[in-house]
Amino acid sequence: MDIFDLLMNRRTIRDYLDRDIDDDLLKKILAAGCRTSTTGNMQVYSIIVTRDRGMKEKLLPLHFNQRMVLNAPVVLTFCADFNRFSQWCRLRKAEPGYDNFLSFITAAIDALIAAQTVCIAAEASGLGICYLGTTTYMARKIIEVLNLPKGVVPVTTVTLGWPAGIPDQVDRLPLDAIVHEEVYHEYSGDDIDRFYREKEERPDSKQFIRENNKETLAQVFTDVRYKKSDNVTFSNMLLKVLTEQGFMNQ
Repeated sequence: MDIFDLLMNRRTIRDYLDRDIDDDLLKKILAAGCRTSTTGNMQVYSIIVTRDRGMKEKLLPLHFNQRMVLNAPVVLTFCADFNRFSQWCRLRKAEPGYDNFLSFITAAIDALIAAQTVCIAAEASGLGICYLGTTTYMARKIIEVLNLPKGVVPVTTVTLGWPAGIPDQVDRLPLDAIVHEEVYHEYSGDDIDRFYREKEERPDSKQFIRENNKETLAQVFTDVRYKKSDNVTFSNMLLKVLTEQGFMNQ
């Protein structure tokens, strides 16, 4: 498949066939992911592969009981990881200085780039993927289940499997809403109306508004899906995790 066809026609797959992923194929996909760009060629990320159903059952409530965690043959947890690199430094008579927030951001970016490259390789192989946004919300518990040492923090999780069906493609904003030429151009009210009109007019968007007794789609996001009180709570939890894992010692 042409790479542009693959990227332009991709879907998030939440339903999987009862079919395993061959070890050789999985290793090929992971190897491709680990060839991706990385800060300073440090590769400060790790990938935890979960196949065992018992382990998936432990992870399930930490991902808000999303069924993909159990139904997918493979669950991948991508972690920011300065533990391995710091150990290498110390064994080579070099003192690492990565116990700070910038280092976490560096490792998190590395992990996310690797995750997306793995996803593209998986989709090119005919597999379906689904990102789970719950990983950072429940990082502390995931650290316990996966036995992650200090210097390691989970940043995203991906379920991987053979698609049981092909769902409708979700909407995206037009390119003009995302791309700025040379410098950032502030949006006018007319710009916002134009860029979000198609999203707001979708039948599923209107259904979300009705189901949640709201006036606008934006209110569904701010008052229900991603409300401030939750954002503050999970932000504080994540900051505590970063401190516990050694990333806030500056």
